[in-house]
Amino acid sequence: MKKMSIFCMMLIGVQAALAQTMVEKQVAEWERAKTYTKEYLDAMPDDGYAFKPTPEIRSFAQQMDHIADANFAFISAASGKQNPMTTPAEKMADQSKAAVSKAVLDSYDFVIASLKGMGDADLAKSVKVFNMDMKAGTAYEKAFEHQTHHRGQATVYLRLKGVKPPQEKLF
Repeated sequence: MKKMSIFCMMLIGVQAALAQTMVEKQVAEWERAKTYTKEYLDAMPDDGYAFKPTPEIRSFAQQMDHIADANFAFISAASGKQNPMTTPAEKMADQSKAAVSKAVLDSYDFVIASLKGMGDADLAKSVKVFNMDMKAGTAYEKAFEHQTHHRGQATVYLRLKGVKPPQEKLF
């Protein structure tokens, strides 16, 4: 009986470690993504924030604003935390490098802070994101995929402005 109790306690300990690992892994990935995105924000010259490769698509500022707005929307739905942006970044009057950078980096801070307050059980909860049912952890993964996609598009903006994009940060 004593061996069974020890085994159960070890199993509970392993489960707790795995739950921490899931959240810690997500936090580390989002911190890496924030650093990488900041390098993009810093690389674009001030006058490049209004730059559009063609008239039909977003400016560099709007592209980055879109990342911020989606980060806030996805994670607000996934975590149940109130979106702190009263005005979407894409609708801010000030589209300067400083204002856009602040909004984008604040969105990453919102994601990271919300994750740090979660556990494995929270990631497994059902949530509704953009009218779709999914697990909270899946919403974080979709948000991560989204920001990666749009940051990747920003590479073209930098190259067209004659700027070498930041070095890839896979790890």
